[in-house]
Amino acid sequence: MKKILLLLLVGYCFSVHAQKNNPNPYGLAINAYPEYLDSCKKNSNYRLLEIKKYVPGLVLDIKYATKDNFMKRVMYPQARAFARKPAVLQLKKVQAELKKKGYGLKIFDAYRPYSITVAFYKEASDKMFVANPNKGSRHNRGCAVDLTLIDLKTGKELKMPTAYDSFAPEAAVTYTKLPPEIIKNRQLLINTMQQYGFRVLENEWWHFDFIGWQAYNLMDIPFKKL
Repeated sequence: MKKILLLLLVGYCFSVHAQKNNPNPYGLAINAYPEYLDSCKKNSNYRLLEIKKYVPGLVLDIKYATKDNFMKRVMYPQARAFARKPAVLQLKKVQAELKKKGYGLKIFDAYRPYSITVAFYKEASDKMFVANPNKGSRHNRGCAVDLTLIDLKTGKELKMPTAYDSFAPEAAVTYTKLPPEIIKNRQLLINTMQQYGFRVLENEWWHFDFIGWQAYNLMDIPFKKL
């Protein structure tokens, strides 16, 4: 009897350990690299493009490649930004439109491997501001970008309601107790992105989902393979 109980206890401990270390604990359909390559051969729109290579003048500030983020540690081994081909081509149009007014885009984050979303959810103090890994994130599908506006002459960011990844109520796009200049900047970003097929997330002024994101699979492909 003692031997059976011991075996059951060992099995339970092994199961708990496996769940904690499983990058896909919810059993979702995650694209492995060979599957991703195969999908790209069938449809080039599934390709993840490195945004900076296709959008002239784009500035990167990949927060998760530094300790300057809500996790307070480096989450990405490389400071790079990727998105699906149609989204990148539309971002190029957004950048061209903004350039006419003397502005440009600065990207904080784009495609995010699924295992990172799992880590975020485990440690975030406010679950409203992180995707539930039970469903995955638009970032995991390569169809979301986090960004802001910069002045092309100075390279400085335009004033926005909050810093990136803020959990404050001011981060919501419906928050109105703000200086007129900030509301104007936020609306310029939202309107321009919307014009080219991106929709803002209600509680994060910086987060935009590309229309049709449902057609793309969740992925857990590391940057170094792209």
